[in-house]
Amino acid sequence: MKTEDLRGKKVLVMGLGLHGGGIGTVRFLCSAGAHVIVTDLKTKEQLANSLDKIKDLKGIEYVFGQHRPEDFLRADLIIKTPPIPWNNKYIKAALEKKIPVEIDAGLFFKLNRNPVVGITGTKGKTTTSSFIYEIIKNSGKNTIKVGVGQISVLDKLLNLKKDSLVIFELSSWRLSALGKAKISPQVAVLTNIYPDHLNYYKTMEDYIQDKKFIFLNQKPKDFCILNWDNEILRKMEPEIKSQIIKFSRNKISNGKSVYINEGAIYLNNGIDEKKIIDLSEVGIKGEHNLENILAGIGVAYALGIDANYIKKTIATFKGIAHRLEFVREVNGIKYYNDTSATTPESAIFGIEAFINPVVLICGGSDKNLNMSPLVEKIAEKVKGVVFLKGKATEKIIIELERKFINSDLEKKFIIADSMEKAVEFANQSAETGDVVLLSPGAASFGIFANEFERGDKFKEAVKKLK
Repeated sequence: MKTEDLRGKKVLVMGLGLHGGGIGTVRFLCSAGAHVIVTDLKTKEQLANSLDKIKDLKGIEYVFGQHRPEDFLRADLIIKTPPIPWNNKYIKAALEKKIPVEIDAGLFFKLNRNPVVGITGTKGKTTTSSFIYEIIKNSGKNTIKVGVGQISVLDKLLNLKKDSLVIFELSSWRLSALGKAKISPQVAVLTNIYPDHLNYYKTMEDYIQDKKFIFLNQKPKDFCILNWDNEILRKMEPEIKSQIIKFSRNKISNGKSVYINEGAIYLNNGIDEKKIIDLSEVGIKGEHNLENILAGIGVAYALGIDANYIKKTIATFKGIAHRLEFVREVNGIKYYNDTSATTPESAIFGIEAFINPVVLICGGSDKNLNMSPLVEKIAEKVKGVVFLKGKATEKIIIELERKFINSDLEKKFIIADSMEKAVEFANQSAETGDVVLLSPGAASFGIFANEFERGDKFKEAVKKLK
């Protein structure tokens, strides 16, 4: 497929959204000469920020507050926002009429001619993607981030050069489109898989199947970097036809691998073992981030990047916004923003990153996930908890009440309906030497537009503290 094929076509964008992906899609389509229709269930007022970013584009038809069936049936191509399911009634109607439906990632891969490093996993995608990008950039190679965090997708096609290497963060939703197109990136990274998005997927198996599309259509000369500590990923090995590079917190004796042993990180090329760096020199905070570092080293090895560039990047990389992000210290209390911890497992990793007493801000909207592991960790290690209002919070509190049925713990539960209140309550509970940690373990919808707004609100509230 070529970009020229879009010229003069009626292309419907289903979901402009607030994160930037829809903006990138619209901007690219306009540059390609397509006739663009944008339809979104949100109102014009709700989409004001997004609309402001494309106000320079002309000739776009907008439909706000609704989806009209006739718009879908008269389109030559539909590009839906990734979270909209394939069985959506408007999408199904279009497919029945043989109207092609794409996700931004699927169309990107069809139009792109550059090599791609694709990164997926339940957690760690954005940090790993950003770390890989920094290694490649430090080595002097031309690289570009696509879909990483809030970075858009399709408009990045306009920035590609012949020697550009694409770093692409791939959610399970975006991978579903690659599965339909039978495409996989040349280098695939799987950071981990834990239960997630079970409000979207009927079963855990469906979720895992979409994740597998990152490697199912790879060629034997391609690479797959695999977390060998994750039980679900280990079981995938027989299905992988590309070259596997395993990474682990424990020594791996056979095959190409990256691992931790005796306080240092090692790379084994299948023949020789080489020390990369001592753990004491790693710049990023959090034990779980070591897995992200190991994955990045595996990619660097697959790309033939010199170990000196790898070591330099490991020592200087401090992480990214919204992931164990240090915000401020006030009266001896340190505040950390880990809003991207939207699953119980990721919140647990956030808690475990600190040896100081933790006052936790957690909870929110439910994704039909098991909150028991997080409840156990709260009971074991957390000094105090402030909850954000939502269905997931209700589940956590019910389990805490069951665990402490003979105590008066339920009297101590604090539920806030705003981030400002949550930070105020947490500040009152914390003492000098403590950490106040926003690590929700749940989705953000309800009180906040998304997890990024949730993190921004946390940072705003913390900066107002005296």
